[in-house]
Amino acid sequence: MPIDRIALGNKIKRYREQFEVSIAELSIATGIPAVRITNLEMGAQEPTGDEVLVLADYFMCDYKFFVSNEKLTPLDQTEALFRRYGNDLTSEDRWAIQEVLYFADNEFYLNKILDYQKTQHFICHISGANYKNHGKQVAEQLRSFFGYSELEVRLNIYDDFRKIGLLVYRRKLSNSKISGMCIKHPVVGNCIIINSIEDVYRQRFTAAHEAAHALVDNKDYIVSFVGDKDFREVRANSFAGNYLMPSKLLNKIPNPHNWDESKVILWANKLQVSTIALAYGLKTANLVNQNKVDFIKSIRVPKNLKTDPELPPDLPPKSRERKEALLDRGLSTRYLTMVFAAYRNDLISRARVAEMLRVTEAELVEIAALYQVGVFDEF
Repeated sequence: MPIDRIALGNKIKRYREQFEVSIAELSIATGIPAVRITNLEMGAQEPTGDEVLVLADYFMCDYKFFVSNEKLTPLDQTEALFRRYGNDLTSEDRWAIQEVLYFADNEFYLNKILDYQKTQHFICHISGANYKNHGKQVAEQLRSFFGYSELEVRLNIYDDFRKIGLLVYRRKLSNSKISGMCIKHPVVGNCIIINSIEDVYRQRFTAAHEAAHALVDNKDYIVSFVGDKDFREVRANSFAGNYLMPSKLLNKIPNPHNWDESKVILWANKLQVSTIALAYGLKTANLVNQNKVDFIKSIRVPKNLKTDPELPPDLPPKSRERKEALLDRGLSTRYLTMVFAAYRNDLISRARVAEMLRVTEAELVEIAALYQVGVFDEF
């Protein structure tokens, strides 16, 4: 079937405009002459196979999208997202979002070829008109779905949300006012992006917050800003608070109204939540007064005392720093494990591994060594 040149040209132009890239800049980045790009966008010429591959790599999308009307990408969602939040998203952030969605596409593909993890089907139900209560209802339903006791503290919530089919990525965004976002990919489903510039405990709360948007709101995209009081944000905060700190668990905590600084740090670490989230949780449960809320919020947990469920505490300092940097790029241990597993089983090539990780040859060797991928001695 011949390529629809008009459709292809439109896709190239839409991507270029989304990322505010001029034809001259695209030409320099891809090596395709500017005149040639102009003709491709106009549908005046048909691209070569190499040009399609180069453009797909540059815009981080499946090359099949350019040559077929059957392949779907989240182009419409990102186009609307960037248009609405143009002043809040830097060029760097736009590319970061696109790269995460590229990883999501790959993860969906890897799940299929590896049969890596069966998704557990969860459907929530809400009743009444109180948005805070909606969040509590869904949190209780999901905890019950997983078989967690009312007093159980969930530490690796990233894994929880991945089990129900949400694709979760921690990625550094330059706008510190954005805590996270949820984007519905037309093929792979809901993708959660957590701004890893935030404190590690705040990231856990954000993950739960964005999961609520995915489970309840069913929107093409939602961007969560720090301090936003929109009713959907209130509901998502309620879900996060109740999922991380169920009320029956909080009611078992001894004498929070008498806490000193050491007790605040102790319980923030036990629950792996920020002192701000802890203070609001205790207040909601009517366990502390406003003076104690203000005191708890004023305490800061030392960074060296915090634990990250995706970064084992026994990691050597340099390995921890490198893995943390990979998380900032959206490369979780889960994703890396899947990519290397596909290579080990001869399902993808070494070059494809580098493509899926968006790394150079030197970085690929370093990452393989970091994750002690013994079956990849050739790396």
